[in-house]
Amino acid sequence: MAKNHMPVAHFGVRPDDIRAEAAPPKAFDRWQPEVCALAQDGEDGPFVIDIMDVIGETWDGYGITGRKVGALLRSAGDREVTVNINSPGGDVFEGLAIYNMFRNHKADVTVRVVGLAASAASVIAMAGDRVEIARAGFLMIHNTWVLAVGDRHDLNTIAGQLAAFDEVMAELYALRTGADAGEIGKMMDRETWLSGRAAIDQGFADDLLAADLIGVNDQARAQAQQIKALAKAEAAMARGGLSRSDRRAALKEITSKPSAAVSGKPSAAEKLSALTGWAKSTLANMEN
Repeated sequence: MAKNHMPVAHFGVRPDDIRAEAAPPKAFDRWQPEVCALAQDGEDGPFVIDIMDVIGETWDGYGITGRKVGALLRSAGDREVTVNINSPGGDVFEGLAIYNMFRNHKADVTVRVVGLAASAASVIAMAGDRVEIARAGFLMIHNTWVLAVGDRHDLNTIAGQLAAFDEVMAELYALRTGADAGEIGKMMDRETWLSGRAAIDQGFADDLLAADLIGVNDQARAQAQQIKALAKAEAAMARGGLSRSDRRAALKEITSKPSAAVSGKPSAAEKLSALTGWAKSTLANMEN
């Protein structure tokens, strides 16, 4: 599918009172950070961009942002681009901006979903002229969700803003698949997960990815559990009412290495365990 058949995603200016900072918990549960793309084309081949992290800047300064992708595309020049995706999603604003960047690239863009393309990452995948997905990969679409505080007037305003974003995303999915936007909206309402074959059958992807293009990064495998635990802990802290600055300070504290001269200081693992326990307790109290 040629990119000129896909529309520009018009999403306006980011409202001051809305920020989507983390992907849905279910997406983190299914995300495997250790899954990577093995095949890397040489200098004569397409320019390769890896999207293997949360969409949007994270507490530690990582994450995939429009600024980073824009810099990479400037380096690519007029070369064709291959985009490898394995991401649980994240900030919808960054996702839509990155979608527009890939859509507007002068040369062809091939998207390879090597693991998971959930939430905002699934929007980015729609910008590909060709979309390939692993047989064991997943694509997830859902309505925009945020953490919001305010009175009923504030929340009504935010609900209206979210409806506009849902409409934009439903249109993108519908034009890619050829499905009715209303039916896509129902799929988003119930948070739909699509396996590789199902994504192809329903028009979200064009073909399966060759199995020999996917591998496992041993170093990433070792760090995978901590990465996911920290991400879910941040989401839980946000739902518990902690400000963004307080959450980032807490996460930096629990991952900092204790000084060799100080004894009896709890390890990062012990801090993370305690923080995770606090997060679970907070969520349990909110649900009761």
